[in-house]
Amino acid sequence: TRPLWEFHFAEGMADDRFALIGKVHHTLADGVASANLLARLMDLAGAEQDERDEPPQACEEPSAAKLLWEAQLDHFQNMAEMPRLAADAARGVARLRRRSRQRQGHPDLAKPFNAPPTFLNHVVSPVRTFATATLSLAEVKETSKSLGVTFNDIVLAIAAGGLRELLLRYDGRADRPILATVPISTDRSAERITGNEIGGLMVSVPVHIDDPLQRVKLTSLSTTRAKENNDLLGPTLQGRVLEYLPPPLAPALFRVQSKHADHNRLMNVAISNVPGPRQRGHIGGAPVSEIYSVGVLSAGSAFNMTVWSYVDQVDIAVLSDDLTFADPHEATDAMVHAFDELRQACGLSRSSAVDTAMAPAPAGN
Repeated sequence: TRPLWEFHFAEGMADDRFALIGKVHHTLADGVASANLLARLMDLAGAEQDERDEPPQACEEPSAAKLLWEAQLDHFQNMAEMPRLAADAARGVARLRRRSRQRQGHPDLAKPFNAPPTFLNHVVSPVRTFATATLSLAEVKETSKSLGVTFNDIVLAIAAGGLRELLLRYDGRADRPILATVPISTDRSAERITGNEIGGLMVSVPVHIDDPLQRVKLTSLSTTRAKENNDLLGPTLQGRVLEYLPPPLAPALFRVQSKHADHNRLMNVAISNVPGPRQRGHIGGAPVSEIYSVGVLSAGSAFNMTVWSYVDQVDIAVLSDDLTFADPHEATDAMVHAFDELRQACGLSRSSAVDTAMAPAPAGN
């Protein structure tokens, strides 16, 4: 009964700023599609035509009979696809098992499907808390170049350092690696503004390592293995399997999980990295200073961190519930501390404030 998307306009912010707050159901768009949609929403430089000048297109509401017919066609197509899906899954699992036997196990990498219990993992409450922080895109790239790893490796290493600080504070220990699910897109087309073309990597996060440079090395190794596992299994296999979730049962199953799951064996946290627009956008003539977004909190996992790169910024947003942190800004502050620690270990200067972004609210305010 609720709309699949909604937008709210918030006024009265510092420095005469305002916020446009949007919520889009995941059935409509994944991260890449949302980024493309956002680029169209903003008046980016170089646009040749304003879509608002075009006449509205009429859209006839489909009849119940047509909807039922199309649903039946989808059902029959899925049934016809099932034997090929089963064969692809069997081949992918066989390839993955062969490669796993060839690779040597690593004592500092978490084993799949064995996420340890932490303060982040409990029955998630219905209340959501949110906090943000902004880093310099140039400084993040400088750090990744200095260490010879990818941008995404640095994002995950920052998360590892920040989560280590939080685990030591709340659990009193950080003695085991934890597991993060990292969504990845299987279709990065700049024209796609709807749909879900995603898979997921299961990445070991070395929160148990005190040395920030060693955390980066382990993070890079873990992401390399996770990407290889995903390729061996089949990049689109996860999405294809999810097509077979029975619609009448799936919502009830998710509700039961959310109310009772106090420990998620698949993952401790979710971490996303979304490449945003490189040009500054405008909405109604006003420049867009920052972009923050969050995903969902999975059953038994009360921590979601989403990172957007936008123009000259790396915008970090953390979503949690009201049972996890005394103040959600503790989480974003910990990420900034981890980045400073990493730059210091590289012999680089301390991270600088990003002038184009609103000053963050420190924990406790």
